[in-house]
Amino acid sequence: MSDSPAPLADPHLVHDPVAGDGPKDVVILGSTGSIGTQAIDLVLRHPDRFRVTALSANGGRVALLAEQAYRLKARTVAVAREDVAPALREALTAQYGAGEPIPEILAGPDAATQVAASDCHTVLNGITGSIGLAPTLAALEAGRTLALANKESLIVGGPLVKGLAKPGQIIPVDSEHAALFQALAAGTRADVRRLVVTASGGPFRGRTREQLAGVTVEDALAHPTWAMGPVITINSATLVNKGLEVIEAHLLYDIPFDRIEVVVHPQSYVHSMVEFTDGSTLAQATPPDMRGPIAIGLGWPERVPDAAPAFDWSTASTWEFFPLDDEAFPSVGLARHVGQLGGTAPAVFNAANEECVEAFRAGALPFLGIMETVTRVVEEHGTPDTGTPLTVADVLEAETWARDRARELAAQTAEARA
Repeated sequence: MSDSPAPLADPHLVHDPVAGDGPKDVVILGSTGSIGTQAIDLVLRHPDRFRVTALSANGGRVALLAEQAYRLKARTVAVAREDVAPALREALTAQYGAGEPIPEILAGPDAATQVAASDCHTVLNGITGSIGLAPTLAALEAGRTLALANKESLIVGGPLVKGLAKPGQIIPVDSEHAALFQALAAGTRADVRRLVVTASGGPFRGRTREQLAGVTVEDALAHPTWAMGPVITINSATLVNKGLEVIEAHLLYDIPFDRIEVVVHPQSYVHSMVEFTDGSTLAQATPPDMRGPIAIGLGWPERVPDAAPAFDWSTASTWEFFPLDDEAFPSVGLARHVGQLGGTAPAVFNAANEECVEAFRAGALPFLGIMETVTRVVEEHGTPDTGTPLTVADVLEAETWARDRARELAAQTAEARA
């Protein structure tokens, strides 16, 4: 999938679009979500290092968005839903007080893309889903450093992202890829034998495929170690999240798929490992807390003091590692397959999965039906070779088809179960 001679994410390279003293100007996309709220906590604790110039959110939590803007003194607030713009203006006025100027408001589906290209040093893309692609491309094209938590934009638009990104311009924020990023600093790409991506195993670790047949949405949302949004949490239960991370690791570090392994580590202390050609393995380990990876994304090459808790080494603990059960969780194997196919196949995989997760949450699909339906959509799509470079239009067309087809298949399943 990659024609690039160098990895997208390289800890040895630093992209510095705006050099100078004082706090680093940051734009936070998805500010009311899990990544965004933790990033804001980090910024507020380190005002000498970071200054937020703009925020964006979907619009479901207007009061929180207004409060964030007020506390951060952001210049611009963007919201994807145009219908909530009046409520946002009202909430901002309440926060700032009558007669006081409020931030600029941008509203509409392109609002996040607009602020991603605004004047700043770093854009943190914490949006969930493939709608994060346009802001990712906008930030890269504007020359900003991109702290990337939105894995889907890299998955669905890999060649597009790779074509725009300059060396050192992307810093990964996923806990696994931030771990690989840090461990890779100990050697060169030629020194790397393989990448080992760890998985908690989710709430269903150890269950057979037969035992997964009747699990509920509530079961799937009960993640044992991480507090995340519902879509990501269900992706962790199916291990689709891990499959996406395998594709992401391939794209970020230009390591072939057969040298990227997934192992189950229930404690989520070791976030990933790099095995080098001399036989040594470097593991990056912290208690499960996303503020550490966020601090790497915003602060690199400097580390942010006390960004997240450290281990208490005076307390005994046990760390376990298990092989992945590919029969119970076929999502990682399917992700490898679509990653190797390239083109629009990853976009189809991701879009179909997003629709199937929503169908599962709505009761239209059983848990096992998520991957069964995604697999069928991927098989039906194939990978037509057009002989031309991938475009945004290609991605959007493939996604639209995949979403429509996944909804059709989910509806058929629901009807058959009724």
